[in-house]
Amino acid sequence: MGTEQIVEGEYEPSSSQWVREQVDLYERTGGREGNTLMDTGMPVVILTTRGRKSGKVRKSAVMRVEHDGEYAVVGSLGGAPEHPSWVHNLRAAPDEVALQDGPEPFAARAREVEGDERARWWDRAVEAYPPYADYREKTDRHIPVFVLTPA
Repeated sequence: MGTEQIVEGEYEPSSSQWVREQVDLYERTGGREGNTLMDTGMPVVILTTRGRKSGKVRKSAVMRVEHDGEYAVVGSLGGAPEHPSWVHNLRAAPDEVALQDGPEPFAARAREVEGDERARWWDRAVEAYPPYADYREKTDRHIPVFVLTPA
C-alpha cells in the first residue's frame, strides 16, 4: 500500500486482536495473505471507515460480496443483538469509506439498501457466505446491508 490513505487521519486498530492481525497481514501482502475468514477459505475484503465518535480511521475484515463492481457489506456481527460498530460509522460518514479487494484500496460511497434491492443483495451475500442465513435466525434485529460503489 502507498503512503497515502484514502480515508485520511489517524488509524486506530481494532480492539480485537484477530481483526488487527488480519487487517495488518492483508495490507502488508497486498491481499495475498489474510484474505479469507479464519479457516473457512471464504474471501474477505478490508473495509475502512471513519469512526463516528473518535474521528479516527477504522478497519475491519468483512465478507467479500461483489456484483458488477459493487460490493455489499452485511452488518451481521454473527447474529449478535447489536450492530457492528462500522454500521454506525457508515451511517455517519458514507462518503469516508474505502475498500480493499486485492493489492490496492479504493475510495467508495456507501448506501444502506432496503426492499427489493436489499433482498437481491441479501441473496448474493448468503450465496457468498451461507452462515448469513443462520445469523438472521439468531437475532431479532434487522441486519443492515450496505452497497459500496467505487467513488
